[in-house]
Amino acid sequence: MASSGKKKTTMAKLARESKLRERRLEKQAKKDARRQAPAHDSEWPGDTLNTTGESAQSDGEQSALEPR
Repeated sequence: MASSGKKKTTMAKLARESKLRERRLEKQAKKDARRQAPAHDSEWPGDTLNTTGESAQSDGEQSALEPR
């Protein structure tokens, strides 16, 4: 059977779909990298920042609670 000459999908829709596919691939790659990171690295980089921030807060709280 012969196809009709009319195009059924616009170029804008094709472009949106291709961008969506690329974003999904990038997101999956990041997700895979996060899953593999703990196996290769024993210490989480975020832990050092959180402990520094928490210790600074606890020092500030202690000085506020201590009588002068």
